Amino acid sequence: MNLQYDTDSIPQPIPEEESQLWADELASYLIPYRRRLDAYVDRRVVGNLTAAVAGIVQTRTELTLSGLGSALTEPAHAEAGMQRLQRALHHRGWQAEVIEEEFWKQAEQRRQELENRGEVPLCIWDSSVLEKPESEKLEGLGAVRASRVRRLARSRKGVFNRPGGLPVSVRGFEWESLLLVGKEGRPQVVAMSWWGRVKGVQGQQRKQQERLLARAARQWKRQVRHVFDRGYGTAAWLWQLCRFDVRFVVRWKKGNKLLDEAGCERKAWQSARGKRAWGTQAKLLWDTHFRLYRSTRVLAVPVRHPEYEGRLWLVVVRQGKGREPWYLLTNEPVESEDQAWEIAFSYVSRWKIEEQFRFQKTALLIESLRLHDWEPRRKLLLLLTLAYGFLLRILAPSLYLARSRLLVHWVPRADWRQWNAKLPLYRLRWALSRLWLAHPPSFTASGWRPYRPLSHLTWPPCSVRWWMTLWHQSGYLF
Repeated sequence: MNLQYDTDSIPQPIPEEESQLWADELASYLIPYRRRLDAYVDRRVVGNLTAAVAGIVQTRTELTLSGLGSALTEPAHAEAGMQRLQRALHHRGWQAEVIEEEFWKQAEQRRQELENRGEVPLCIWDSSVLEKPESEKLEGLGAVRASRVRRLARSRKGVFNRPGGLPVSVRGFEWESLLLVGKEGRPQVVAMSWWGRVKGVQGQQRKQQERLLARAARQWKRQVRHVFDRGYGTAAWLWQLCRFDVRFVVRWKKGNKLLDEAGCERKAWQSARGKRAWGTQAKLLWDTHFRLYRSTRVLAVPVRHPEYEGRLWLVVVRQGKGREPWYLLTNEPVESEDQAWEIAFSYVSRWKIEEQFRFQKTALLIESLRLHDWEPRRKLLLLLTLAYGFLLRILAPSLYLARSRLLVHWVPRADWRQWNAKLPLYRLRWALSRLWLAHPPSFTASGWRPYRPLSHLTWPPCSVRWWMTLWHQSGYLF
């Protein structure tokens, strides 16, 4: 759904009421997570954690504890807010798994919604890294491939770099992410996992991926279709997919070998060589990277693999002359052109997880988190994921008018991009930050309220009402 605004018909809202409306929406989104945390820790700790989520949405600079602490209280009392947040993150009464379990529960509810609409839920998988190149003493720190260096070292117009250079490794953490999406609409966070590579220990990434795959197979069985990129197109991963018996689409490298119907071993590109595409008319497929439409045709070939017990189909997506085709391997029958296009569009939806990585790194500044201990850092990473989930919730159709009003009055733009953006997460986060900084809301619905100095009390200091009010406010201060 494109965001098209009629600025003349949208009335100018009262800023204080609009700010409180979005604060209540955040409180409503966090209710399931607060209920789980209430079973483990005191309500004051829960209030500090929920306020930290609002602070992450509101903060436009690096996510330091002092910056988030000022969101809990006031800039003048940022140190007190930082201490409250530190105690909440280091609290031993709750673990990060409490939030992760709620992610899976919310994803199951979203899956049922997609099924009721007649859509096939897609579970998108992908990996990335959190780079901490200047850190040395963080707990769990490991070595990762620097994707930023590889991106900057590409040759482009006016810049030449020697191709084929050795990869650069920096300190950081591995990152595995799962999203649940439908044909259209906003994605739903399923799980996010971070870990550091330990020197001398092999197969850490494979163990993390197997753990997530076992959880997804146990909960959903064959009710969702799992979509993987080329990094998962290996014989070992095919064996895992066969072991857990899930529906999948994985992009296969053109040089990897498969068995044809006669049992002959061929490379993927050789299996489709010389075969005509299905259909009489090509479809225009939107290229998200280059932002243009490409004339695309598809065909499918039945194949096998020694590590998979059962038939497989290789769907070839040809994007025109000069473009390398996609080779999509799936265990779902593909015997018609419509089925081939369904597999192709499933892989196209995978780009949403690339947008998620980019948004969390550039807008939410996930790599700027600074915590020495591993468990508190993992908790704060999940709180940042909650902030990302809240921004996705704002994209719901039921909030279309309120969202349009927020964007028009707090981040107006005068060019064509504001009319064509489908998921304006960057502008939504910027608009909420401006609104909440200009008109701070009261998060009483989430169990937290901003710091207020005790000097505003006008009752006699010896009265019972004065002491009761002091005790009531101390529950939010200490």
